[in-house]
Amino acid sequence: MDWRDIPSLSALRAFEAAARLGSLSEAARTLNVTHAAVAAHVRTLEAEFGQPLLTRAGRGMVPTQAGAELARDLGAGFAEIAAGVRAARQGREDRPVILSTTPSFAENWLMPCLAAFWTAHPDVPLSVQTSQDLVDLRRDGVDLVIRHGEGPWPGLEGTVLTEAKMVVVGKPGQFGPVPEKLCGRAAWDRLNTLPWLLNDANQEYNDRLESLGVDVENLKATELESNMLLLPVCRSGGGVSAQPYALVEGDIAEGRLEVLAEEVGERYAYHLLHLPGPLSRRAQTFVTWLKRDLQRGAKAG
Repeated sequence: MDWRDIPSLSALRAFEAAARLGSLSEAARTLNVTHAAVAAHVRTLEAEFGQPLLTRAGRGMVPTQAGAELARDLGAGFAEIAAGVRAARQGREDRPVILSTTPSFAENWLMPCLAAFWTAHPDVPLSVQTSQDLVDLRRDGVDLVIRHGEGPWPGLEGTVLTEAKMVVVGKPGQFGPVPEKLCGRAAWDRLNTLPWLLNDANQEYNDRLESLGVDVENLKATELESNMLLLPVCRSGGGVSAQPYALVEGDIAEGRLEVLAEEVGERYAYHLLHLPGPLSRRAQTFVTWLKRDLQRGAKAG
């Protein structure tokens, strides 16, 4: 198809509506544009085809023979387009909600929340995909993604899900008394003498530690390739680790880990993001539930 052979789709749509409704004013109201805009579109098409397409009949408009034939074909074409759009939307509504996040966030924060969601909404299937790679929502057909950082992310919309300030944690009582001021210089300086567990896939956290006075290059450290391996060792007393607060909040509350130092500020967070525009009904149900659950948790805390 050569689109250069086809006039403006806006003009064709305006003409079809005017011919079908028998009124420029009614077409304008239906399309939510002005009467003048519809009239201009019709004049453009009449100039394009070199003949009148609508004529006045009393207070309304009727198509000429050429106009009636064009309006009939346009109506059939637009109906076909509408059917395709409905089918695509229905397919989107029928499939599971696809959410992408990192394995560590899924294991330590997201998955514990989901039993309550599935109990509340058994009719909403949710597929959780985990990857350290940055996914392309449009290309990969992902509805929602959880990303960590400062934001914003161009081309995406969303909301802050939970804070991601950095805390250094270890097994309670394993590494001496906890400083009274967790964000003070003494707390951070002391960390240079402790055994460390470092995630070699998370250079960002190493950089943040350096900025707070931790000499990452010269630490007595064991490097592990993921949090899935690192956190069980940390809980058992094998070393201290820098973690987003959200990932260890449950461990801290239940006494498996204690905070030895913490980062000040709210620059970093986990963001729940999606492509611009309305979500599918199922995806919106999940987003609404998750926000309400967070609000309930905040009030309970």
